[in-house]
Amino acid sequence: MNRTIKEATVKRFHYDSHEQLKTRLNDFMAAYHFDRRLKTLNGLTLYEYICKIWTSESDRFIINPTHQIPGLNT
Repeated sequence: MNRTIKEATVKRFHYDSHEQLKTRLNDFMAAYHFDRRLKTLNGLTLYEYICKIWTSESDRFIINPTHQIPGLNT
């Protein structure tokens, strides 16, 4: 995962400030968790997989993962 993040951020773009890098990292992580479909999870995004496990094994979770959906209130 570290190599994936590094290749998608510091190896691909030049940043004039630390703030630009932080913004890019946040955008990348949101896209990775909510948009990227992974073969190891049978084509689900990480978020979809977590929600699927939550419905079958909710006792493993402290909070409801559906509250983490990015949107108007984030």
